[in-house]
Amino acid sequence: MAPSPFLDPGPTSSANSLALLHLKRDMLIPTVLDNAPPTSETDYAEGKVANTRFGSFPHSTLIDQPWGSQILASNVDTGSRGGRGKKRKREGGDTPKDVEGDGEDFKGGKSQAAEAAKSGFIHLVPPTPEAWTISLPHRTQVVYTPDYSYILQKLRARPGDHIIEAGAGSGSFTHAAARAVFNGYPDAEAAPVESLPANGTSPPKKPARRGKVYSFEFHEPRAVQLTSEIAEHGLSSVVRVTNRDVYNEGFCLPESPSEPAADCIFLDLPAPWLALKHLTRTALSTPTLNSLKSSTPHTTSTPAATFTSPLNPKSTTRICTFSPCIEQVQRTITAMRQLGWVEITMSELQHHRIDVRRERVGLAEEGLRGANASAATVEEAVKKLREVEGRFKAFHNSQKDEEDDSKDKSKEGSSKGKRKMTKQQRLESIQAAAESRNLFKEGRLLHRTEPELKTHTSYLVFAVLPRQWTKGDEERCRKKWG
Repeated sequence: MAPSPFLDPGPTSSANSLALLHLKRDMLIPTVLDNAPPTSETDYAEGKVANTRFGSFPHSTLIDQPWGSQILASNVDTGSRGGRGKKRKREGGDTPKDVEGDGEDFKGGKSQAAEAAKSGFIHLVPPTPEAWTISLPHRTQVVYTPDYSYILQKLRARPGDHIIEAGAGSGSFTHAAARAVFNGYPDAEAAPVESLPANGTSPPKKPARRGKVYSFEFHEPRAVQLTSEIAEHGLSSVVRVTNRDVYNEGFCLPESPSEPAADCIFLDLPAPWLALKHLTRTALSTPTLNSLKSSTPHTTSTPAATFTSPLNPKSTTRICTFSPCIEQVQRTITAMRQLGWVEITMSELQHHRIDVRRERVGLAEEGLRGANASAATVEEAVKKLREVEGRFKAFHNSQKDEEDDSKDKSKEGSSKGKRKMTKQQRLESIQAAAESRNLFKEGRLLHRTEPELKTHTSYLVFAVLPRQWTKGDEERCRKKWG
């Protein structure tokens, strides 16, 4: 199985693999690199080309490049569009039809080497969940990096865990969760045993539990698109996408009774309280189901003999719900309390970047970066007015001197020496004087929030469901601990 570029991109880019073209801050273009030769349907003789605002980049110049490389734009051959070659200049007795038919066509599959352009470049970066969140095609509102990093930390997701995700949408959280729980592919060998028993004998190796994400999506076109992206990104063995209405059908997989055995749950649903009735360890009674006030009242309960829990019976289960309205939070918490969830908390994330800079005020700061040219005191303002008046006076005097000097060209050089310093000369002198000053100690510090950080304001409800405690567990502990 080829490794996923999200989990192991390798040192360089490769053909038929995903890569991200970094144009500028918060602007990345995902593309699957293709080194196939040009055909009659290809627009360019150089093969497949990625066109951006900074130029054209044939995929042949992007393959086998170290990640982070700066790739220069290329001049591509656009004369072959529509199956017509480039026209050569008419010579001798050639007719226009002969000239057109003798163009440089590449229908035979001959590729043309890319020629570097004079300007334009991009950076080639490997795919990561953070970069994919910025560049993915939006099908729904996505969970941005500041949110899902906090959610995965609170859920204590770690390699080997199983995560249930309901409401996959555009797949932003799906990729981040896959990286968080990944500890090897299912067909890989079992993880080595780290410790040996006291007698030094090696115990038999047990197959390691591989981390997996079970993603559920109600909207069929979105589920199909996400399945295609997961396969394209090499994550099919780590992520399983299911098109299902979890409100009524739950999270169990009939074809695999031992799955999902979830340790963590993330619900990004309009009504998460309607799905909580399926996230229990035992079958619920009819009065309990009716007390949840679901949109479809239950008249019969699931028999305990046929009930299968989607949760891992050997570990504590943690859940997070993602809701934009406080009314949704209230109904979700009410349902959690009725179903035995404990340690219920609610968080609201509001992320801001802080831009801190030093501001210097005064006339001596003119032309310096980060300085404010406005006066700080009345004395500075008066000084600036006097300086402006002096400039006007010097200008008029220089004009008068030029008129007098035009009558006698022999005195032109001496009159220029008496002119007042120009603005360009004044700015150069200020910058030269600033080299010997400790500017980092001058002025005052200012800070302001930067509104460009993308996030999705919502309420996050976290809760814990303890593992099921049976009579057998109680008796075993009494024997062991007394």
